[in-house]
Amino acid sequence: MQDTGESTPNTVSKRIKPEILRPGGGRSRERNTAKSMPLITFEGIDGSGKGTQIRLLQGHLSEAGVTSMVFREPGGTRLSEKVRGLLLDPTLHIEPLPELLLFSAARAQLCSEEIRPLLEQGAIVILDRFYDSTVAYQGGGRRIGDFEWLSDFNARVTGGLVPDRTYYLKVPVDVARHRRTYQEDDRLEAGGDEFFQRVEAAYDRIAEENPGRVVVVDGSREPGAVADTVWKDVSVWLERPEPPA
Repeated sequence: MQDTGESTPNTVSKRIKPEILRPGGGRSRERNTAKSMPLITFEGIDGSGKGTQIRLLQGHLSEAGVTSMVFREPGGTRLSEKVRGLLLDPTLHIEPLPELLLFSAARAQLCSEEIRPLLEQGAIVILDRFYDSTVAYQGGGRRIGDFEWLSDFNARVTGGLVPDRTYYLKVPVDVARHRRTYQEDDRLEAGGDEFFQRVEAAYDRIAEENPGRVVVVDGSREPGAVADTVWKDVSVWLERPEPPA
């Protein structure tokens, strides 16, 4: 089974049980408590297999009795879904800066309306894309701003929310393109190989500069093997002892 490039629908594995994990509360760039890993993101170029891996991870978590919520970007709220329709419409011409602002508006709404309340209840939140996508696609692909400017901008958009773990599914551009063969490209997917090579280079830099957060996973392997790698890492976090009071 391979990701066809379609985004992951917003789903929940079961009713939220706050006692499963410590509530996330307010978060900052410095905060990462033991055992609690409420915010997980998946990143990679279109066709990297994010949707497949998110579904497999949520299945593992459900079997382990751990609550998880999944959201795709852009999307997850009424406003964000409307913005999504605009951003992916292949008939629209959107300049790079308005594109950046639209993605960011959808993200800010999702953080405020869904992600933060869920973290405060102790649920694990899994995102199909987050602000690393802005750095990679709008920063690298569209060449808007430098990494430092985008990092500061993204921190303002999310209110300082930082993933506890990011799985970067690294897949060669030609492999990803082949996986998208049987679907109609949306506005972003139609960017071409040179665009995606710039996006890939930006993701590589993000991973290099954030080794404690970003786990690079070979996404060109069979989906089950990729899922095993991800689950092994997640399991280590879940088995860590509670932080001291």
